[in-house]
Amino acid sequence: MYGMKKFQEALKSSKFILVDTTLRDGEQTAGVVFSNQEKIRIAKMLDSVGVHQIEAGIPVMGGDEKKAITQIAGLGLGASIMAWNRANVNDIKQSMECNVDSIAVSISSSDIHIKHKLNSSREQVLENMGKAVEFAKSSGLYVSVNAEDASRTEYDFLLQFAGVARKAGADRLRICDTVGVLEPFHTYELISRLIDDTGMDIEMHTHNDFGMAVANALAGAKAGARFLGVTVNGLGERAGNAALEEVAMALGHLFGEDLKVKTKDFRELSDYVARASGRSIPPSKPIVGTNTFAHESGIHADGVIKDPSTYEVFTPEEVGLERQIIIGKHSGSRAVQLKFQEYGINLSAEESAELLEPIRSATVDLKRTLFDKEIMYIYEEYLKQKEREKSGTTS
Repeated sequence: MYGMKKFQEALKSSKFILVDTTLRDGEQTAGVVFSNQEKIRIAKMLDSVGVHQIEAGIPVMGGDEKKAITQIAGLGLGASIMAWNRANVNDIKQSMECNVDSIAVSISSSDIHIKHKLNSSREQVLENMGKAVEFAKSSGLYVSVNAEDASRTEYDFLLQFAGVARKAGADRLRICDTVGVLEPFHTYELISRLIDDTGMDIEMHTHNDFGMAVANALAGAKAGARFLGVTVNGLGERAGNAALEEVAMALGHLFGEDLKVKTKDFRELSDYVARASGRSIPPSKPIVGTNTFAHESGIHADGVIKDPSTYEVFTPEEVGLERQIIIGKHSGSRAVQLKFQEYGINLSAEESAELLEPIRSATVDLKRTLFDKEIMYIYEEYLKQKEREKSGTTS
């Protein structure tokens, strides 16, 4: 399979591997449903951006879900295509019928889940997981074992869980912070210790219940986890997952790791997923939000005009956005001059300073920044007033 060949090459050459689960965990967001056509397009866009592995869905659901996964697996994408399964052989058989190259075998590892969700025992969890992994590996599949609710799992049992997975042939262990209770300092300690004690490749799968999904993913990466589970826009259950665009940009700019990802396509990808999911991108969304490169404050706008690096760590073009100088209550005269230059009008320092008062007054009355047309109305009235003063009239 071409996707698995490229994935194996990435495993050898890339320090970090992006595992996107927008089509599985992202679609599990309450109220979100992707059509098959949308799932296929998202998979193509993820592959084009450079995601290494795509978790395409849950085949055992059957119907449209299974059909879409089969179609995605047959596209010949460069990314590995993974299907999610419970820890039982029947689920895996359903995934194999979709011709995916990778399998996620997922089962709860925390006592609270084992008791209240599974109504089972630790011994039964280990037995079911081991059998499922052995079956998948005997079929020549790449296998990730998912320890659901790993962040609330007793460490000694998590070690035992990992040991059974490794003995059965698992290729990696997914540490699921299912309810988002990790924090970066504990994450680093946990993953460092786990890698030392198991020798396994670790995947971070972090949720954002306390707003730390990205921070925890990066802390895990710092500790040695190679695989980072993400979703576009941070889509996911409850407060969501670690956002693809945030993790990728942080690895590039803060860690200095070149993932060979086409970040310039991030905004287009984010826009499409936002429309398909019915979950709009907040203006202040890191990386791809429209306010990321919008400058209103006079001091900030002046700094950016002189040198963008004063208030921008990376360029807007790098993620498919454009810089915006917004005219509002906190704008300065230099920003006003720049805005009018967009329309071929060169204001003097005196003119731009005089325009500030009516502009600021209008923003207070309207309780928002001004549209360009509104700014031009103010300018036209300013010119009329100047003409009246020149002719000696006041009205």
